[in-house]
Amino acid sequence: MLIAGGTKVAIGKQQVSEALFAQRNGHQLGLLLVAVSAVAWSTAGLFTRLIPLDTGTILVWRGVFGTIGILALAFAMQGRTAIREFRKMGWPGWSFAMISAVGMLCFITSLRMTTVAHVSIIYATVPLVAAALAWLLIGEKPARSAVVASVFSLFGVSIIVGLGAEGNLAGNVLAFGMTFSLAVMMVISRRYQDIPILPAACVSALLSSVAAFPFSNGLFVSGYEMSLLALFGLVNSAIGLALFTVGSRMIPAIETALIGALDAPLAPIWVWLCFAEIPSAETLTGGAIVFIAVVLHIVQQSRQSTKTH
Repeated sequence: MLIAGGTKVAIGKQQVSEALFAQRNGHQLGLLLVAVSAVAWSTAGLFTRLIPLDTGTILVWRGVFGTIGILALAFAMQGRTAIREFRKMGWPGWSFAMISAVGMLCFITSLRMTTVAHVSIIYATVPLVAAALAWLLIGEKPARSAVVASVFSLFGVSIIVGLGAEGNLAGNVLAFGMTFSLAVMMVISRRYQDIPILPAACVSALLSSVAAFPFSNGLFVSGYEMSLLALFGLVNSAIGLALFTVGSRMIPAIETALIGALDAPLAPIWVWLCFAEIPSAETLTGGAIVFIAVVLHIVQQSRQSTKTH
């Protein structure tokens, strides 16, 4: 009996050890997947600089390849049930998709009109804009950390837009339009948590392509340009979404938010390395203020959430 009991204890300890090992490996994999997704999303500015085409044509083909990639991803992850997911979108899902399409149009156009650094820093204020909209639209009172971070972020963006000589006002306004659209999407997904994300993202990519078609100078492009457009749509849209969707399920929300924030500082780095687009001192100063404010807000929210649980 002692031997049997000891064997059971040993087996129990081994099972616990194996479970902890699997959990640790899953957590590390989740961190890796979300980090790579942030890298994939950060390449948008690089692709818009690399592809020597008008904005309308870029948007059309990016939408086409993004639609194909996300659709393939949906079938790979969900099989035949992917078609049923499209039927579950409802008006919240369609609203999510249409606002996402508008945001994408603003995003790519802003990257062609102002610097990647400006767009990235303005985009980094998304969590704070979303907190303000959640308060106004669904009565979700913002935390004190969100209010403080918003004040500092507004100060940082003011330095960039008001004092920086690079970029232009129209591009900065479009970047904020993209940021506002994404914040609205966050509020919608928070209010209606059963929205099927992959179908909504697929419809969004298709809508952005259709909306950009009238503004395209022509869809006939060279083989080299087509390969870049395909990479843009697949890497920046489909692969980024796939890795984020899988990885975010393996790690806590706070870690997802912090790692996802890498998108903002990474985007200007690619353009700096490839095109020597060096941000001004004002942009770097304002960007540092915004990034620190957002990260501190996310960390504070995490601490409050831990205390309540």
